[in-house]
Amino acid sequence: MSEAAVVVDDLRKEFPVARGPRRNSATGSPAGTVTAVDGISLRARRGEVTAVLGANGAGKSTTLACAQGLIRPTAGRVRLLGQDPAEAGPSLRARVGIMLQEGGLPQAIRPIPLLKHVASMYQNPLDLDGLIHRLGIDTFDRTAIRRLSGGQRQRVAMAAALVGDPEVLFLDEPSAGLDPQSRRVVFDLIRELRDEGTGIVLTTHLMDDAQRLADYVYIVDGGRNVVEGRVEELLSTGYNGQTLRFTVSAQGLSIADLFSESLGNGLELREERGGAYELTGPLTPDHLVRLAELWKSWDELPSSFDLKPRSLEDLFLDVSGRSIR
Repeated sequence: MSEAAVVVDDLRKEFPVARGPRRNSATGSPAGTVTAVDGISLRARRGEVTAVLGANGAGKSTTLACAQGLIRPTAGRVRLLGQDPAEAGPSLRARVGIMLQEGGLPQAIRPIPLLKHVASMYQNPLDLDGLIHRLGIDTFDRTAIRRLSGGQRQRVAMAAALVGDPEVLFLDEPSAGLDPQSRRVVFDLIRELRDEGTGIVLTTHLMDDAQRLADYVYIVDGGRNVVEGRVEELLSTGYNGQTLRFTVSAQGLSIADLFSESLGNGLELREERGGAYELTGPLTPDHLVRLAELWKSWDELPSSFDLKPRSLEDLFLDVSGRSIR
């Protein structure tokens, strides 16, 4: 098994929200605090893409800020390349690349002068000209960063994170705002870096991106680990079942309308709109036979029919719920 580049053990982070008594007698926590992270643990290994996923407020951003040394945890243990990131000096910082969603880039400068300045801070930077050309940054270098599109700023932020040839790379929404061509280039870069042994930690709200890129996934909710595992294991039929979407004329159907109690056990039916259904769970050929018999008795052929394995988005919604946070 590859070496862990990022280690987080039983992490806890509390933030003050108001003045009050020193301690909450019920929880033992300081009064007037909010707990953003409540015991999260994770490992991100070299040569792998580790995705940390969660709804807004789930605790993932705070966890990664602690892992990067940007904020200090209240309790727990964090190690970045074997060191405490909160005590990191220049030698450790030079081995880590961080791409923030907002970029954190100075706004008045043009992209290439900025990247040359960043590269000058490293003893052995990557081939900057090659990186600039590959990400297409040379096509918009005459424009100040503040006037770039969101996707263009993302490409500059990616280059700034990569130019030092990091051993660990943190990527926050790396494909946000990218057009399909740029997205493909960024994905290829991420895979190449992984194959070269870089430990990559990815956060994104785009579950399709996470499913395509990640080797290992952590889903966090309420400041705690909820689900973790290798992507192929999490999405295997035995773990999550499959999803069948079909559209018929009948509306308001329930599981009991489709299957006997024993056959319907473990299945969930959701009507997405009038007559359009999503059936999830441990589906078997017997379920398909029953549906075909039912439709035959109705003298109806579904106007749409789609059977596919469960996706990471399906799993994420099951874990984090479907309500807006």
